Amino acid sequence: MTLPAEMRVVAMTEPGGPDVLVPATAPLPEPRSHEVLIRVEAAGVNGPDLVQRRGHYPPPKGASELLGLEVSGVVAALGDDVTQWQKGDRITALTNGGGYAEFVAVDASHCLPVPKGIDGVDAAGLPEAFFTVWSNVFFGHDTPEGSVFLVHGGAGGIGSTAIQIGAALGLRVFTTADGPDACTWCESLGAERAINFREEDFVPILREAGGANIILDIIGGDYIARNIKAAHADARLIQLAFNLGSKVEIDLMPLMLKRLNLTGSTLRSRPDAFKSAVASELRSVVWPLIEHGAIRPTTHQVFPLEQAAAAHAMMESGSQRGKIILKP
Repeated sequence: MTLPAEMRVVAMTEPGGPDVLVPATAPLPEPRSHEVLIRVEAAGVNGPDLVQRRGHYPPPKGASELLGLEVSGVVAALGDDVTQWQKGDRITALTNGGGYAEFVAVDASHCLPVPKGIDGVDAAGLPEAFFTVWSNVFFGHDTPEGSVFLVHGGAGGIGSTAIQIGAALGLRVFTTADGPDACTWCESLGAERAINFREEDFVPILREAGGANIILDIIGGDYIARNIKAAHADARLIQLAFNLGSKVEIDLMPLMLKRLNLTGSTLRSRPDAFKSAVASELRSVVWPLIEHGAIRPTTHQVFPLEQAAAAHAMMESGSQRGKIILKP
């Protein structure tokens, strides 16, 4: 593979709405000793990309200023210390940024092979959601079969991933979604019960099921107090985002009486070694489930790289089911 000196990228002119994303060119990144250079086949669009575009999620020190936290593609070059990959390998990778481009340099231990039977476009939508769900819900935690797992926002990338992993590992998955069609789709992924939040209250439904043992929430706002009401004793409540706001007033007494564990998490700032350990478990536990068809990619729509603004507008509308992908 002959490497160019420059590459096409999507740049951000300033913090703001989707229109601040514009096509541009940039120098080709040079992989450090522990990195691989990937020729990008496709890149996923994720919630943190939108937050960074608005100016509220700066990249970690040393990371690319470009958006894009996951890609699939072909290994184009190797850092001096990389031994687990070869040029030409088809991989998918979690990045610290830089995915909205034709090439990106990534820590070699944060890469995974494209699962057998999955094409490169679908593979681009795997890393961010799967690393996020696995690291928060399963990594280092006991999740017995039959546990009640409540997933908010089931029709999105994180939600649809959580539903499928949970169902594949024997959890009783409940989810909230926007409208009957979205609920039907979530149930087709393995949810025992999808709750149309515009017409139903999830709290009594979860209480009738015995209470949620694990709650994964991207909504925030008044959902936080309602999650506490819906939780079983000793439950874990995991906050990943705050679509309805992060500043709330809650009664802590039920939290104490039920011995609940309420935690928040971001993935991008976690140490490289942590992400490497998560990648290893995904490869051994989850990738076989994908290859055997128990879990499937959920690509909603593919946009050309230059139409990143339109992809962001779609994601902000909340109309997608599953993942939105950019393709150089």
